[in-house]
Amino acid sequence: MDRRQFLSGGAALLGAAALGASLGSGLVQTRALAKTTGWVWDDIFLTPVFSPTHPEQPERVSTILQTMDARGVLAQLEPISIRQPTDDELRLIHTPEHIAGIRRNHGAQIDALARAAVGGTLAACEAVHAGKIRNAFVCSRPPGHHARNDGREEGFCFYNHVAIAARFVQQVLGYRRVLIVDWDYHHGDGTEYFFYRDPDVLFFSTHDWGAYPRTGDPGRTGADTGIGTNINVPLRCGATDADMLQAFDTELLPAALAFDPDFVLISAGFDSRMQDLLGCFAVTDEGYRQMTERVCDIAKAHCDGRVVSVLEGGYNFAGIASGVATHVATMAAYS
Repeated sequence: MDRRQFLSGGAALLGAAALGASLGSGLVQTRALAKTTGWVWDDIFLTPVFSPTHPEQPERVSTILQTMDARGVLAQLEPISIRQPTDDELRLIHTPEHIAGIRRNHGAQIDALARAAVGGTLAACEAVHAGKIRNAFVCSRPPGHHARNDGREEGFCFYNHVAIAARFVQQVLGYRRVLIVDWDYHHGDGTEYFFYRDPDVLFFSTHDWGAYPRTGDPGRTGADTGIGTNINVPLRCGATDADMLQAFDTELLPAALAFDPDFVLISAGFDSRMQDLLGCFAVTDEGYRQMTERVCDIAKAHCDGRVVSVLEGGYNFAGIASGVATHVATMAAYS
């Protein structure tokens, strides 16, 4: 089926009442979910990766910690420890050559940091699956959604945390349909690459088509049995909350209703926020609040609220911290 056919089933149901009444498939049985939001953090995420003049710095996450503590958000969360991912788990997405290349080309310390981000994401998925928490945020760095299988860093990314997590929840935890929402300013080309022909992963991305990596053509809707499950929504420079929310309401919501996800992952980039160093959108914290609400509404209607959100971009330290605090506080309100 083409994208129009894929969307038509969900569009007929779109609306608050239909969304609230829609039920997930219940393919995976878990214990009753506790009403908590998880928080993945480890001091390893303070490890420097790039030169001091590079935008991807440890202050990205240290400022998040300070802001969330000052706002009282951290006190609302359940801590989740990272774990070491196995090579088999990395190979759910990445080739042995890529894994070896990251260590060879970038060194053991950076490889360990990138693995920690993967392990933290998988630990969050396990905690949500087990019913220890309803949703979770992974405060990791560096980002991951540009990583493919080139054996080197791509767009500050080494391993694709969210892509690995999608395969993990399918092949290890037993879920079938995974929705990935990527609201980073930059298109998640790596994530699109891995799932472009997969009918069981719905990838939705808002981004600036003209920015790195200059992918994200709205005409790319998937291939083979995956036609209709790749949704790219390019936005203009200067895009506002209203632009983002229109994309969510007209593209994401009907597609999600038709898709009926069993698990939801967010590639949570905050370089879409106003005044970011590497972006030119004008999204505010209020925009992130409403975007988060929409994704949590989808998860609540279809899959018992199962959401794992993973930090991607964001390079204005104060801006990313404020956006993350708003995002996580909104997730906690849903738990």
